[in-house]
Amino acid sequence: MVQAKTWVLKQHFEGFPKDTDFELKLEQLSEPRDGEVLLEAVFLSVDPYMRLFLYFDHRVIQSNNPSFPVGCHVVGRCGWRTHTVSNGSDITKILDDWPQDVSLSHALGAIGMPGLTALYGLEEVCAIKSGETLLVNAAAGAVGSVAGQIAKLKGCKVVGSAGSDDKVAYLKELGFDQAFNYKTVPSLEEALKNASPEGYDCYFENVGGPFSSVAIPQMKTFGRIAVCGGISLYNDTTPQTGPYPHLQMIFKQLKMEGFLVGRWEHKNDESLKRMLTWVQEGKLKCKEHVTVGFENMPAAFMGMLRGENIGKAIVKV
Repeated sequence: MVQAKTWVLKQHFEGFPKDTDFELKLEQLSEPRDGEVLLEAVFLSVDPYMRLFLYFDHRVIQSNNPSFPVGCHVVGRCGWRTHTVSNGSDITKILDDWPQDVSLSHALGAIGMPGLTALYGLEEVCAIKSGETLLVNAAAGAVGSVAGQIAKLKGCKVVGSAGSDDKVAYLKELGFDQAFNYKTVPSLEEALKNASPEGYDCYFENVGGPFSSVAIPQMKTFGRIAVCGGISLYNDTTPQTGPYPHLQMIFKQLKMEGFLVGRWEHKNDESLKRMLTWVQEGKLKCKEHVTVGFENMPAAFMGMLRGENIGKAIVKV
């Protein structure tokens, strides 16, 4: 039998998560039965959506399922665990032709769910076109940094907002046309206007709240907004209120659409191969913020929510 370490939620978060919300436990796992596999965690993902879903990269170390032979790597929603027994329904194999010179951790980042989120938000929701201007907030994060780079590959002007000067410098390294620190600019409205006086065709929304209230009036007529996240809202104990964007949306005839990446799951294989090719060609850069040690999962999660990471936040077991 294998002993698994697992982090459990002792109590639901009230406001910002804290250490006492989590508890580390040990669990004895039974041998995998027919059709099951035993997984060992290699990299664990740390993302804002983890308040709802959990994604990780695992290696198959014992298998009674021919679809997942020993040694192959999979991603899945398995919880904060070092080991898991799965029947295969909740895991997906990483691309068979994954190159040896590309870290498997990127299967949790630019060549995984965050990268697909960026791609589909731009292509499927915004239907972005060459020559258009894109605004991205939380632009130095796992999704925002990829969204900005993909837009540049498509011939767009890209403006990014981030929460530190180091993050702004990183966005400029990635080729963003304009980038600013929303925490230090005297006026968010003026910063957005200065970055793109003509306004914005597309807006990749990761933050919500007051930022959104300022950004929406600067959209061009027939602008498109892909609502990916709302990190400014996640830790609220009291819901935020207004101002409300309805009149701006009516008179500018804006399209604002929330989305989940799974809607286009049927496109994932082709899309992941595109992303992998961009990485190999040096057109898509993947920065990671790595925390070492399974015991540091809660700290890594809370650090990510505080904005301590540049690029994809992961835990190496």
